[in-house]
Amino acid sequence: MYLQNTLLNRAVMTLMLVFLSIATYAQNKIDVQLLDITNSSPIVGATFKYSNQNGITDNKGNFSFNYEKGQTLYLSHINYSEWSLDDAEVLNLKSEKTIYKAPVSINLQPVTVISLRSKKNPSEDVELEYRDQLAHDAAAILNKNPSINSIVKGGAYGFDPVFRGYKYDQLNVVLNGAQSATAACPNRMDPPTSQMAPNMLNRIEILKGPYVLRYGTGFGATINFIPEPLNFTEKNDIYGRVSSGYDGNGNILRNEGLVGLSGKTHDVTFFSSWSQGENYTTGNDDEVVAGFNRGSFGTNLGIKLNETQQLRLSAVYNIARDADFAALPMDLRKDDTWLFNLRHDVSFNKKHLSSLNTTAFASFVDHLMDNLMKPLDPRMLNAQTNATTYNFGGRSEGIWYFDNSKLFAGADFRKEGADGTRDREFLMGPNAGNTISDNVWLNSNITKTSLFAEYQFNINKTKAVLSSRLEFNSGEINNLAEEFEEVNDATNITQFNPSFSFGLTRKLGTNASLGLWVARAQRSGGLTERYINYFPVGQDPYELVGNPQLNPEINNQIDITFNWQDKTTIVNVDLFAGYLQDFISSYIDPNLTPRLPMSPGVRRFTNIKDAFKTGFEINWQQEILENLEHQAGIAYTYAEDLERDEPLPEIAPLDFRYTLSGNYLKGKLFPELTFRYVLEQSRISSEFGETETPAFSKLDFRVAYQFSKSGKLTGGINNLFDEYYYEHLSRSVRGENLAIYAPGRNAYVSVNFMF
Repeated sequence: MYLQNTLLNRAVMTLMLVFLSIATYAQNKIDVQLLDITNSSPIVGATFKYSNQNGITDNKGNFSFNYEKGQTLYLSHINYSEWSLDDAEVLNLKSEKTIYKAPVSINLQPVTVISLRSKKNPSEDVELEYRDQLAHDAAAILNKNPSINSIVKGGAYGFDPVFRGYKYDQLNVVLNGAQSATAACPNRMDPPTSQMAPNMLNRIEILKGPYVLRYGTGFGATINFIPEPLNFTEKNDIYGRVSSGYDGNGNILRNEGLVGLSGKTHDVTFFSSWSQGENYTTGNDDEVVAGFNRGSFGTNLGIKLNETQQLRLSAVYNIARDADFAALPMDLRKDDTWLFNLRHDVSFNKKHLSSLNTTAFASFVDHLMDNLMKPLDPRMLNAQTNATTYNFGGRSEGIWYFDNSKLFAGADFRKEGADGTRDREFLMGPNAGNTISDNVWLNSNITKTSLFAEYQFNINKTKAVLSSRLEFNSGEINNLAEEFEEVNDATNITQFNPSFSFGLTRKLGTNASLGLWVARAQRSGGLTERYINYFPVGQDPYELVGNPQLNPEINNQIDITFNWQDKTTIVNVDLFAGYLQDFISSYIDPNLTPRLPMSPGVRRFTNIKDAFKTGFEINWQQEILENLEHQAGIAYTYAEDLERDEPLPEIAPLDFRYTLSGNYLKGKLFPELTFRYVLEQSRISSEFGETETPAFSKLDFRVAYQFSKSGKLTGGINNLFDEYYYEHLSRSVRGENLAIYAPGRNAYVSVNFMF
């Protein structure tokens, strides 16, 4: 009996221990789903390692492991690189049960990412970059990077970005890899970057060089504006944000906000912004005409059709009213722009085919400018130009995964066109009382049909990328003007543009990597270069006439990159050189007569046989102390017209930035000091009448404080020492040999609330 009782007790104890072990294991077990942050699709085939546990995610992105105190979770995927979660982050997975990860494959190429504040998660990354979302012109955000400057024709609006001396159609500006808008104003008061609503953006990717060909022919670079990702939630949720800011110099008032509704199958966001400003003063107390009114209104509708498919529809309406452009013969009177975008994403449980995304888009711009408010003395004529553009198309791309490689392949189509008339009412001279209408855009259009592919593969410690794009480019005129036909024999031209790139990135130990990139990109002329009809659109007052028979220009470029990173320091170095063939420029044709009596003559677009560009960008970021870090960046471009044996025009000088920033009071207080020094630009183009630009330096200070879980306050002073300066790419005030000087000392404040 004793033996039986002993055996029974042992059996009961063993059974209890088994149940206790199972209960403990169940309590410690963590189930996680790994999702793509851009479209909430499952990340399939990712590997994880946690202590002695390891495995891969299934076809729904799920995996599980047993929690062990103090251990780090390591994850890896060819499309998402390698990353890790510390013990505290692992514990959070017990309740969150989801890991969102952004794809980083694009970072194989030379790239700069400018991150903006997310619409949710107010406690994360509180660098208070929400101030960028108050910007009324997205190019102002780009100018934070020393490698990007902007052509300035008005003091506060319509900045046109320049990267390594590439500008206008040499830069591929897209929204979410597909959509763009075509400037209706011949003088580009409304460049594509001005139509991107900053308060609906998540980040901006500056894809350097002609290496990324998936989104179009990035001849000099691709600037990709990435919107906020859709955020489906288990329970119905309401979220939102409201921000307001004021700049003392220029009396600029900015406001923006959004409200969203999310659930298991929907994520709907409504947003708006409004900014307005007046004239500002320079460091010398001179007044610069710079008034503007700018607004954006729109919605994003996200629908989760099922576990593998989602649909996204967005509509944006941008308006601009009474914006002053001191360097142009006219001011913007009104600009109305609509942007529509429909995107469908589907993921597949296939051996190789992972996902397919398809986008259809359309943009429409209606622009009116006039000289009625210009202080002209004597006023010889009243002039106004009413112009419209359209830009529509579609794009479809599939992604395939293999053992050690990945393939992107697809096709896209885009058609853009412009039409407009300039009316000139003569007030003086022999034509007084008469009105003449000029056919500005000739109702012209350009159609691009392309196939593209990008193949990424790994060879030991080396990552390689092969990219290609084959484009058929066709341009035509639907309303030919007699004066244009007199100087151009053929007007409807079709061209074939092949582009290729190849890159290698190799790890050098655990902290460093070295990259080599080579490319040949080919680009046909844009609407302005082919079809503008006697209109002053360049950096000098000469009228320009398009040339439909321009040869495509070719960029043969090489980049060498070096990256080094440890726990406290990040260093990025990029050296580049480009040999340009049939570079598109212009020359003065003395045989042509301008349409306006104040114009000195006419330029014709032409091809330059040879040109050359080289330069570098260096960025260094280091954590000095636990709560203090500094960052330095420097960029320089050297460009030469080999045919004319002189510098190419509109090349920004060497630009240096240094930022010292802190993080105090448990992540609530963020002081920041930024110093900028720009070297003089003495390499100027006499062909285009450039003048030397003196060097300058400026100091900015700001401090941000998160006074509550949802509220943040920022204040600061730009140009602290009231420096009197202007940028090399700033145009001269119309009728004066004086550049548009930058604002002097400016105190500002802004506040943001999130819920």
